[in-house]
Amino acid sequence: MHSKIFIFGYGKHGKSIARGLLQEGHRVTIIESNEKQYEDAKEDGFIDCLLMDVTQDSKLEALMVEKGDQLICVMDDEHLNVFLTLSLRPLFPESTLLAISDSIHASQKLQMAGADCVIDLYDSAANRIHNLLKRPTVTRFLDSVFEGKGGIVFREIVIPRGSFMDGMLVDDIDFSLHKVLLIGMVDFELGEHFVFITSGEEHRIDHGDHIVCLGLDEDLDKFETLILDEGELL
Repeated sequence: MHSKIFIFGYGKHGKSIARGLLQEGHRVTIIESNEKQYEDAKEDGFIDCLLMDVTQDSKLEALMVEKGDQLICVMDDEHLNVFLTLSLRPLFPESTLLAISDSIHASQKLQMAGADCVIDLYDSAANRIHNLLKRPTVTRFLDSVFEGKGGIVFREIVIPRGSFMDGMLVDDIDFSLHKVLLIGMVDFELGEHFVFITSGEEHRIDHGDHIVCLGLDEDLDKFETLILDEGELL
């Protein structure tokens, strides 16, 4: 049984994250202070929805949050997101607290407010990561974060000619052997748009394509070196 996940905000980022987690079988509770977005969540099939003023600690304290539950702060209002993170940390110290940021200034504030992990949308490969959060299949990414691993980052890698990946199908490559997770790629055979590996299409990796992977810095360094070395040798 999955622990409960409380998503604060059903707006531009919260909606996609919530849908993806629900599809994967997680127990999701939506908390909104905006009545329209609250109604949107109910219309989208979320049974556990609460409309409340998240600036009131008494309301937050009443939430049935248990040890090990996960809290995701994705309010559209940056200032409200920081305020909420600051309020939740002391109330639920044994829960994992994740927040999403749209700016480096907000990221710093969220970290100071006590977020266990801050996802900066303008960090590595910013536009493509932003697209990731607009898709409903982010569960594996969130699970990696919730395991408490430090140093998890995104890395964009260009495939050189002659790499061991050049000409291979994505499904034929076991990325887990290298301790990295493939998020998506720019498959130039299909255009210059970023596509997610969960989109249901079969993709072949060719030299010049860009892949975006998730993992620890040290594992990504080894993986990228392997790709580049193969490209230089062949």
